[in-house]
Amino acid sequence: MAKKRIALAYSGGLDTSCIVPWLRENVENAEVICVVGDVGQGADELTGVEKKAKDSGAAECHVVDLRKEFVDEFVMPTVITGGVYEGRYLLGTAMARPVLARAQVNVARKTGCTALSHGCTGKGNDQVRFESAYAALAPEMELIIPWRDSRWNLSGRLAMLDYLKQRNVPTTASATKIYSRDRNLWHISHEGGAIEDPWNAPPEDAWMLTAEPSKAPDKPEDVTLTFARGRPVALNGSKMEAWQIIEKLNAIAGAHGVGRVDLVENRRVGMKSRGLYETPGGTVVVEALRAIEELVLDRETRHYREHLGLTFAELVYDGRWFTPLREALWACGEKIAQSLDGEIVVRLFKGAATAVKRKSPNSLYAEKMVSFEGEEIYSHKDAGGFIKLLSLPERIRALKAHGGAK
Repeated sequence: MAKKRIALAYSGGLDTSCIVPWLRENVENAEVICVVGDVGQGADELTGVEKKAKDSGAAECHVVDLRKEFVDEFVMPTVITGGVYEGRYLLGTAMARPVLARAQVNVARKTGCTALSHGCTGKGNDQVRFESAYAALAPEMELIIPWRDSRWNLSGRLAMLDYLKQRNVPTTASATKIYSRDRNLWHISHEGGAIEDPWNAPPEDAWMLTAEPSKAPDKPEDVTLTFARGRPVALNGSKMEAWQIIEKLNAIAGAHGVGRVDLVENRRVGMKSRGLYETPGGTVVVEALRAIEELVLDRETRHYREHLGLTFAELVYDGRWFTPLREALWACGEKIAQSLDGEIVVRLFKGAATAVKRKSPNSLYAEKMVSFEGEEIYSHKDAGGFIKLLSLPERIRALKAHGGAK
């Protein structure tokens, strides 16, 4: 009988370490192909991951460097359109899932897999994101989802650790895991433990990328970002890829306590959850890009971009990346970004990232007009007629109310 090859989105954590042998035991003639996407989660998670996968029973393990495409094709479109979920979440996990799923499907096709699998639980958003991507990219492939399978009975860490011990599968996981984390180049999220009670202040031991703002340096630090068509192309005058700029900014801004968010959010599956997010470099990029917009975009375009960002954020959060609507919204966002060129200085101090200097060759800011000097383009007298027309509905309504108009 031919082998049934299954491509598993693999992280090397406890869940997916259990899923590899579980698939082999519960799916007839199964052969597991692990797919690891490097989205900037760091050496701690990636070092030795191939050996770990094979020690768990995987036939193959493919590590794919996705850092550049993650930032260029997923992060920057979301940032340019202004995608921020429920006003504060910069969508770090949500943006990473579609690029990971796409890489998984590509490896699956190259290695002759007929099924896809992941380690997401039945309570979270990530199952929706992975499987919506699978539906769009590989609708013909079978989905095998252990956490929703009636045969899966590994409901806790102790049960999973015992399961691996019985099969002599090595693991670095322990019986006590305070927080559930997800890390990539854009951010790190923290859930679980004391975080689950919204009456608890964020535990100080949860934070990893950012300093406690009150203990950050007493002297502010300025960083200069250069943008071309809405994308960062240089940091402090040095040209580099956008993903490299974010990586460097994580260290610089993190030292100043920039990018912390404590949020109770509405999950797509219907429940509320509390998460702590650290997005130091991303917070600086977003602040700088909004400052470019202030100079360059006219009022109507900027306000429409804000509407665009709200819908774009919901689509990304809900796992709807590979949809016609998301693509159409990005076409609009990309058009808006054509004039977003310039240079911004962002000041980092005690947890805050604030744009303090801004310039653009496409700036609509006219200092002469604002400063009351010169009337070549705009005369003070012009405002009277404009105000009369603008307030005409209010004038008619008031006259009618007092019997002065019919």
